[in-house]
Amino acid sequence: MTLLTRYEPNREFSSIQDRMNRMFRDFYAPEGRDESLTTTSFAPPVDVYEDEHNITLKIEVPGIDEKDIDVQVENNTLTVHGERKFEKEEKEENYRRVESQYGSFTRTFTLPTTVDPENIQADYDKGVLKIKLAKKAEAKPKQIKVNVGSEKPGSQKTLEAKEPKSEGKSAGKAA
Repeated sequence: MTLLTRYEPNREFSSIQDRMNRMFRDFYAPEGRDESLTTTSFAPPVDVYEDEHNITLKIEVPGIDEKDIDVQVENNTLTVHGERKFEKEEKEENYRRVESQYGSFTRTFTLPTTVDPENIQADYDKGVLKIKLAKKAEAKPKQIKVNVGSEKPGSQKTLEAKEPKSEGKSAGKAA
C-alpha cells in the first residue's frame, strides 16, 4: 500500500522559525530566566488637548519617581525623558510573569509657533505628568466689539436680532 503525503512548505518554515526562536531565547535568557523579565524601553501613552489658553500634555508614568523624569525645551522641541526601574523586592526567580514595562523612555514633541516657550509648567501627581504649554498672547482668540455708526461721536448702538414675522398667522385676521 502506498501513502501519499502532501508537502506543505509553510508548515516546515513555521517549525524552523519556532526552533530558531527557542534557540535565541535560550541563548539570551541565561539560567532559565523568562525573556519577559528583562528590562526594555517603552513609550508611555500621551494625551494632548487644547483650549483657548493652553495646550496640555498628559503623560501616564505610574511608578516613576519625579526625580527620574526630565522635561526640557530646546529649539521649539519639548523632550520628556524618564526611567522606570525594576525594583527587586523579591528575588527575580520568584516572578512567574511580569507585564509592566521597565526601562528608559524618551518622548519628543515639536511645539507649534503659538506656544510661549518661556511659559511652560509641569506638574506630577498620582503617576500622571501634566505639562501645560501656554499660548502666546497674539495666538489667543480675541472678542472684537462691533460699533454701529451713529450721529454722535462716542455714542454706540447695538445690533439686536429680531424674530422673523410669520406670514401664516396674520392672514387669517379680518379688519
